[in-house]
Amino acid sequence: MKALKGFAAAAVLAAFALAGHAEEKQVAPLSVKMKSIDGKDLDLSKYKGKVVLVVNVASKCGYTPQYKGLQALYTKYESDGLVVLGVPANEFRMQEPGTNEEIQKFCTTEYKVTFPMTEKVVVKGSDKTELYKILTEATPNKDGKVEEVGWNFEKFLIGRDGKVAGRFKSAIAPDSEALVKAIKTELEKK
Repeated sequence: MKALKGFAAAAVLAAFALAGHAEEKQVAPLSVKMKSIDGKDLDLSKYKGKVVLVVNVASKCGYTPQYKGLQALYTKYESDGLVVLGVPANEFRMQEPGTNEEIQKFCTTEYKVTFPMTEKVVVKGSDKTELYKILTEATPNKDGKVEEVGWNFEKFLIGRDGKVAGRFKSAIAPDSEALVKAIKTELEKK
């Protein structure tokens, strides 16, 4: 009986140790290296200590006008520490068919975008980029299930601590009360 209790205690301790170890191994979204839309290296660690709103974007989507609101957020809160990061992707009805050069020209010409953007990547499925693996795994649904990005202009908010602080579906506009409140809350943290 004592041996059984000892074994059970050891199993519990091992479970705690493994849980702690898994926690330590969790990758932070801002540890990822990508390419910017102009082909330069983009080490997301340069945004550590800032609040980062990551948005998968597309030029031919019903939500494309959100570029205007995203730029307004960036303009208003950049000096407080907000970075909006646009991530072009073509998984949803092929609504981002352009090259990186075409996407960049469209964004700067049509919406006067000045916030940083990555090169076009995959944000859904088995080939999704590392950043989106981390973001989706960090935001399971209420049942604990990891969900893929549902559509263009889904938003992930990363706090100053480098952890994912929120996920907002595509229909949540950049100027929505819920998103702005979440951004302000994270910006107020030092």
